[in-house]
Amino acid sequence: MELILKEEAYRIIGVCMEIHRHLGAGFLEIVYKDALEYEFRCRGMVYEREKEYFVHYKGIVLPHRFYADFVVEGEIILEVKGKSGIADEHIAQAINYLRVSGNKLALVVNFGEEKLTYKRVVL
Repeated sequence: MELILKEEAYRIIGVCMEIHRHLGAGFLEIVYKDALEYEFRCRGMVYEREKEYFVHYKGIVLPHRFYADFVVEGEIILEVKGKSGIADEHIAQAINYLRVSGNKLALVVNFGEEKLTYKRVVL
């Protein structure tokens, strides 16, 4: 089975590893997001931060919106966590982002442990 967007995802995970190597675990998510934005800019990677998505339901747009942490290269949703693990609800959140965005791949990356952890979520 071929991994979708393999090279792009590999590049994003590499950036996350670089940040984790320098900052380690324990910061609030916002600190890692700021570092990600800096690294994406420095590397010339195209990204949108706090990308807004609308939820359509039975022909209407619901008032609540989803905000994905990042959309990188227009194709990959990147969700940043600073927890003690990647929980099922984080995966469910990524699936919802994929559904409303039409994207095919999300990466849930957790900076909250001694070792960087991540999950690929594919629709």
